[in-house]
Amino acid sequence: MSRILCLSCQRPQKACICAFTAKIKNNIHVVILQHPSEVSQTKGTVALLAKSLYSCQVLVGEVFDDNSCFLQTMAQYQAVLLYPGEQAQIIHPNLLMQLTEYQQNTDIFQKNVNIKPLCLVILDGTWKKVYRMFMLSKTLQLLPQICLPEHLANAGQYHIRKIAKKNALSSLEASCYALALLEAGSDFDSITPGKAGKYQSLLNKFQEFNQFQLSFRPTHINISRKPDDS
Repeated sequence: MSRILCLSCQRPQKACICAFTAKIKNNIHVVILQHPSEVSQTKGTVALLAKSLYSCQVLVGEVFDDNSCFLQTMAQYQAVLLYPGEQAQIIHPNLLMQLTEYQQNTDIFQKNVNIKPLCLVILDGTWKKVYRMFMLSKTLQLLPQICLPEHLANAGQYHIRKIAKKNALSSLEASCYALALLEAGSDFDSITPGKAGKYQSLLNKFQEFNQFQLSFRPTHINISRKPDDS
């Protein structure tokens, strides 16, 4: 007998995640590049994030240089990649101004240039797979890289999945904190763990999602195993 699926999230009704969404009208468009191995991961956070954000796009793949949907989006936006690479800038209050100035200088010889809206690109997968996605796509390597300040980067509450680093953030948490900082304006300094502006409601729902997922786990299982870096 087939299981009854939720018509909205397409999960079995017992595992429906709709109650853990928080409708948020984000000002900055989000593009999530999801590794194929994450699509069926029930403990993944992208489905919850995508159902919560007003402006969000999920593209599945490993190499994106020839992905027409991705390239079309990149042509419409001034994209930044949330990735802690060597060239990454820690998000700070003047970052948006610098990005706008960079775009103006890049297009200086074009007439009637319209400043493109900002777009935040997120890579979703294990650290090993995210690194591979980054290295395989020249388009990603050319994007300006940004990263979270340390006090937020180490504020993860992702207790339901093996992770490579203690207190590392899930894709949902990283996106919420990055959006909160980029959209904060004069309230930039008020964004701290547990205080993420309008995105805190989703982070609170994420805590409930954690507990919900843990309820399916036998109590004798020890979750402090080696991280999933396959």
